Formats: sequence, structure tokens, C-alpha cells
Amino acid sequence: MASDQRRVEAMFGLNPWELGLILMAILLLFGAKRVPEIGRSLGKGIREFKSSVEGKYEEAAKTEEEKTETTTKP
Repeated sequence: MASDQRRVEAMFGLNPWELGLILMAILLLFGAKRVPEIGRSLGKGIREFKSSVEGKYEEAAKTEEEKTETTTKP
């Protein structure tokens, strides 16, 4: 019965064979030495973006606190 078979799905709705094919294509295009560098650069960029977004939220909260403090003081 087809309904009894388990279907394995990974991230983004891709099955393991599709993910493997994509990873092999990346490896062939960029080479084994460049792939870790690309991953490192991508991770660093994501971390920097995340920290800058969090910093903007903290700045906005700080300015809101300052505004409420100045309006409550006579």
C-alpha cells in the first residue's frame, strides 16, 4: 500500500536526493577548498546582519525609554 510508505522531507520541501544533488553541484562548481570559505562567509554575514537588527531594536527601545523619562519629569 502506498499510504503505508513514509515520505522523508527535509528543509524547504526538498527530499534527501534533491539536497544531495544540489550539494554535489555546489561542490563541483566551487571546489572542495572554496565551499568551507563560502559557508564561513555566509555565516558571518548572517551573524552581522542579525546583530545589527538587534542593535536597532535596542536603540529604539532606549530612545523610547528616554522619551518617557523626559515627559514624566516636570
